Amino acid sequence: MSSGVAARRDAKKLVRSPSGLRMVPEHRAFGSPFGLEEPQWVPDKECPRCMQCDAKFDFITRKHHCRRCGKCFCDRCCSQKVPLRRMCFVDPVRQCAECALVSHREAEFYDKQLKVLLSGATFLVTFGDSEKPETMVCRLSNNQRCLILDGDSHHEIEIAHVCTVQILTEGFTPGEKDIHTYTSLLGSLLASEAGSTRATGMFLQYTVPGAEAATQLRLMAGEDANGSKRQAAAWLAAMHKATKLLYESRDQ
Repeated sequence: MSSGVAARRDAKKLVRSPSGLRMVPEHRAFGSPFGLEEPQWVPDKECPRCMQCDAKFDFITRKHHCRRCGKCFCDRCCSQKVPLRRMCFVDPVRQCAECALVSHREAEFYDKQLKVLLSGATFLVTFGDSEKPETMVCRLSNNQRCLILDGDSHHEIEIAHVCTVQILTEGFTPGEKDIHTYTSLLGSLLASEAGSTRATGMFLQYTVPGAEAATQLRLMAGEDANGSKRQAAAWLAAMHKATKLLYESRDQ
């Protein structure tokens, strides 16, 4: 990919919405798959009372809209200002108590796991039915849209085209009956206690435009260096969090 195309793909712009300033991709097609669209606000005329505590709005009890769900609340039920990274807000924004809890949990992904995914880790990668794995570094692209694999060859897999993800643990091998459903098999990924379940690899399927069948890919942590294995386990744990986030987004 040329530097010009990469720069265009990662370019961002500052926009102002009714909810606040947002730093969004300059081209909508290059938005992060983890992103959420701003909700439509419940019209003022349709919410004479707080949608949480049922307090009646008047001159003293003012109404406020949660920037995440768009519902209408009194100040007591919608007083927290919390970062909302998935909607690209520059500053913390007003959210109801329920949404604020969700946003706080997601902040851990952006502050910790996302950095691990962007840094990448080394795996033994097997494509399709090949019996010969290739040593490759797997990382998430800067705009969060692709998994990039670099070794003797180079591959980019769009997150939007991934249809199955399974985190493999010690003693587990994916079977045909498992490949159509996302399944969490992590247990305690990074536990230091002996005997704890540890992630050892990842199995995924993704579609390729023009191809009838999905392509299979398996990543396995190498056995050569403990430091490399720990990095791979941390990357797999972060990928598990990312996958949960994506599946939850599809249900919203």
